[in-house]
Amino acid sequence: MQHYQRIRDLREDSDLTQEALCKKLYMHKTTYTNYEQGKHTVPLDFAVQLADFYDVSIDYIAGRTNVMHGHPTLSEDECTLLTRFSTLTERNKGRAEQFMEQLYEQQEEKYRFKEAK
Repeated sequence: MQHYQRIRDLREDSDLTQEALCKKLYMHKTTYTNYEQGKHTVPLDFAVQLADFYDVSIDYIAGRTNVMHGHPTLSEDECTLLTRFSTLTERNKGRAEQFMEQLYEQQEEKYRFKEAK
């Protein structure tokens, strides 16, 4: 998704017209319209202003992620697991991924079984 689509979606999700948003951000409507239509590239300082205004990450504005509010917070155990995983050889990373997939499938199967009862 292009950033200009993102900023339009954010504006519409906030139930704002272009005019209302421009008043809040103290900018000319034509300038904003050009950003939203993809006619001009959104400057970094304005992208930061929009991210702050909508309380989303700059990566979300840029379309680099679909996570609106940054990265999820990881527990200490999760961080340890990721650190250990990153030190594995590529072959062992593949084995770990296969093992995790098997665990996940077993868990899903068990959950579906309990749900069917």
